[in-house]
Amino acid sequence: MDKALQTMIDNMPEKTGKALPEWLALLSTQQFEKHSQAVNFLKSEHGVSHGFANTIVTLSKNDNASEQDLVSAQYQGKENLLPIYQRLHEIISEFGRDVTVTPKKTSVSFIRKRQFALVKPATKTRIDLGLKLKDVEIQGKLEGSGPFGTMCTHRIQLKQITDIDDEVCQWLSKAYDMSV
Repeated sequence: MDKALQTMIDNMPEKTGKALPEWLALLSTQQFEKHSQAVNFLKSEHGVSHGFANTIVTLSKNDNASEQDLVSAQYQGKENLLPIYQRLHEIISEFGRDVTVTPKKTSVSFIRKRQFALVKPATKTRIDLGLKLKDVEIQGKLEGSGPFGTMCTHRIQLKQITDIDDEVCQWLSKAYDMSV
C-alpha cells in the first residue's frame, strides 16, 4: 500500500496540475464538515479525479494520528536514534517551505513535488536514509537502495548523529534539488 500511495503522490503533479503540498495548502483554506464534501470540492471545482481527490483529503487529515505520535511510535525502544531523525528533519526543513513531511507507521517521507528522502529506523542501532538520486552512481556513503527497493534509488546508513556530515547534507540537498 505504501508503494501505491507513493506512486500516486509522485504522479499527482502531472495528473492533477498540482503537487501534494499545493493541494494540502488549498484544503487548509477551506472548512468541510465531511470527508465527502472536501472530495466533491476538489472534483467539481478543480477537476481532480475521485481517486486523487480522496487521497488528498485523506492525507490532509493525517489518518487521525499526529505527526509527533507517528514519529514517537517509530522510535519506541530506539530512543537513541531519535536525535539523528530530528537532525535530518531540521536540515531538510531549511531547504524550503515547499517540503511536506509525511510520517507513516514505519518511516517518514519528505516530499517536494515528489518524495526525495525517506527516513526509517531500520534497527535498534541504525537509521536508513533513503534518497531519490536518478542517474547517480554509488559512491562514498551512498549505497544501493537496499530494502527500499524502488521507493528510493540510494541509501545511507546512519548510526550516530556525527554520521550526518557534509557529504550526507550534500546528498540530501541534491535529492531535494532533483525532486522538481
